[in-house]
Amino acid sequence: MKQKRSFASYAIAFCILGVIFNFFYSGLQNDQINIIQGYSAWGNQATLMPITIGNLVCILLTFVFGTCFIKFGVRKTLIPCILISALGCLGIAAANGIASVSGVEIASQAINSTEVQGNYPLYAASLFIVRCSCMCFQMAGFQLAASWFIRYRGRVLGIITIGSPLFSVIGTSVMNSFIATHFNGDYRPFYVGVCVILVVIAILSGLLLRDYPEDVGLYPDGADHAPISEANEEEVQLSVKEVLTQKKTWILFVSFGIYQMIIGMCMASMVVWFTHLCMANQEVVAAGPLAGLFEAMGPMTLFLGQAAKWLSVGAILGIPMSFVFGVVDDKLGTPVASMMLGLTELLPVLGLMMQKQAVSSTGACNVTWLIIWGFGVACMTGGVPTMHPASISFAFGRKEYQAANRVIMAMQLIPAAFGATIMVALINSANDMSGWYLCIALIVIALIFTLPMFKMKDANAEDRG
Repeated sequence: MKQKRSFASYAIAFCILGVIFNFFYSGLQNDQINIIQGYSAWGNQATLMPITIGNLVCILLTFVFGTCFIKFGVRKTLIPCILISALGCLGIAAANGIASVSGVEIASQAINSTEVQGNYPLYAASLFIVRCSCMCFQMAGFQLAASWFIRYRGRVLGIITIGSPLFSVIGTSVMNSFIATHFNGDYRPFYVGVCVILVVIAILSGLLLRDYPEDVGLYPDGADHAPISEANEEEVQLSVKEVLTQKKTWILFVSFGIYQMIIGMCMASMVVWFTHLCMANQEVVAAGPLAGLFEAMGPMTLFLGQAAKWLSVGAILGIPMSFVFGVVDDKLGTPVASMMLGLTELLPVLGLMMQKQAVSSTGACNVTWLIIWGFGVACMTGGVPTMHPASISFAFGRKEYQAANRVIMAMQLIPAAFGATIMVALINSANDMSGWYLCIALIVIALIFTLPMFKMKDANAEDRG
């Protein structure tokens, strides 16, 4: 009984910190740019460039962080990364890229202002190191979940990944509104606050987390015995070559690489797509039910007026959907949950794709397809973070999780890094529907590559219950 209480203490602490890790990972990797661009005097391209470069560097850092987890442990890698991110947030505040008119920061005049008293090199360097170091937050959370849980890994992953859609809900509206209302668009106190919070998180991580339950005399899931599935397993860390020469590596690379790529293709092209639909159908929109808004606000009307509402709904629904995918993974198996994820990724694609016919014929979005889109976003943003680590645990097991993850995840980030760029280019081309047809074709390929998972045995099957 004492052992179970001790395990529960560590498990509760990890779940709380795991949500926080994913919350800040989601916010600091990309989402924070919405806060900065809303009030920065530098142009959109200038503010975004450090993150764009960081996204590419993170492909290599995925392998580096994974290797550090194996050689030095999770906590010894994670805590310095948290502190580096805190320092980067402090640098963003110190760079002071806020527009200034007669010495007073005015948020409404920030964008494209020529009167900025800021240090762009400091801003760029700070945002770059934040983007790169926060990558470790999510990877560490996934590694700890794989190390501490076997039977309940899906549900635990479903809990900690709630942090990602939670930031999408809070970060896209509440934080922006708070900065505008209480700080008049001055985001510097906000970043100082984030810095302080990250330092506290680093301290708590050092005090409350351990890399493996065995480090404190416990076993995964709070069991009273060592995992049965590992009884005859040798202590061998797979080399990069050994990972790359296994069929299951390529199954996971293609299927989940596409699932992650689709997120970028859908989420990063939404504004471009709705703006394109408005511009291509201006006469119909001007005569439709949104005519007044279109005249007052221009081609962003459809996105601001209708789509943003359902994006928020999708982000909110993504919170429970993270856990739903985790339950399905534990109860019905990883192959079933992975197939369900692939099928639901069709929903946001179809929800956006079908708007072309609606806008061209009625001058407004089709609400039914917007609802389907919102629910699809929930499944996509809630399901992929849960099922990606679950699938690698399923295929390689608890002890070999990171040896495989550092290779597979790095590979998957390559197509994901270019998905948004490809999609935007296709939307702006002569054939604007080609991007959505490409998305559907890619999802079909991913589903085909998911099928062989049904013939695979869970690496820790004897302990899955």
